Amino acid sequence: MAKYLLLKHYRGAPAPVNDVPMEQWTPEEVSAHITYMRDFTARLEDSGEFVDGQALLAEGTFVRYDGEGRPPVTDGPFAETKDLIAGWIIIDVDSYERALELAAELSAAPGAGGRPIHEWLELRPIMTSLPTITQ
Repeated sequence: MAKYLLLKHYRGAPAPVNDVPMEQWTPEEVSAHITYMRDFTARLEDSGEFVDGQALLAEGTFVRYDGEGRPPVTDGPFAETKDLIAGWIIIDVDSYERALELAAELSAAPGAGGRPIHEWLELRPIMTSLPTITQ
């Protein structure tokens, strides 16, 4: 089994086919999307492939250590994660091909007009062990 992270990029990735921002969806469209996500997760739980998943709120702050006794620097010059990542799902699957299959299925979640979003998802393998450093 291999673990993969499916990152949902509502902004910052190539535009999905059905590119209507969620804040412009009707309550019924939002409900249909959430139902799809819940059903998708339930099937992964039943198959033993679900590890974790979370939706993220838009609020967020960049924080870094800036030296002893100095306040953290926030909202730096880079795009904030809240602008890029709307949520994630971690899966544990038998193959890379299965991870691709699930990512493609998740990309079909309904959006505006009940039509599939065809959103881009980032599929990233999770490191299971730290690389060995040799000199």
